[in-house]
Amino acid sequence: MFVPTKCFFTKGVGIHKDKLASFELALRQAGIEKYNLVYVSSIFPPNCQLVSREEGLQHLSPGSIVYVVMARNETNEPSRLVSAAIGHAMPKESNTYGYLSEHHAFGETAEVSGEYAEDLAATMLATTLGIEFDPDRAWQEREQTYKASGRIISTTHTCQSAEGVMDGRWTTVISAAVFL
Repeated sequence: MFVPTKCFFTKGVGIHKDKLASFELALRQAGIEKYNLVYVSSIFPPNCQLVSREEGLQHLSPGSIVYVVMARNETNEPSRLVSAAIGHAMPKESNTYGYLSEHHAFGETAEVSGEYAEDLAATMLATTLGIEFDPDRAWQEREQTYKASGRIISTTHTCQSAEGVMDGRWTTVISAAVFL
């Protein structure tokens, strides 16, 4: 059984007349185009260490089967704002699993999409840890509740956003958590 011990975040944007080629260019910008990507669900493994993109890429070889949690969005509409975000929440105990979340949106800035994904990951973790909170409160208030509980040590996100180009070519955005 494979349990990842390292993970890195990456993101990219690609623009091309063909939808698939636009996705390929986004993967290239993210540095993960040479791998066979397998999409997995959103559990961040216990004792998994976050590393930089540069360090993570050094562990991979072209053609490798690589597990990712990926958010992806695309448009060919001029000026349409697209975003793709990955949220991350970690419990205090390193031997306990955390959460990742994917969010893909239209009309949201990178900041809004990123915070939404981070909120989603933290909320999923909080519910598994039994942390009581008011789901109708703003993210910033809930974030303080989560961290004040002493059971959630960190939350973060990575997000890519872009506007559709004026000539109607495809614009694709991706954000990914890549497991090693």
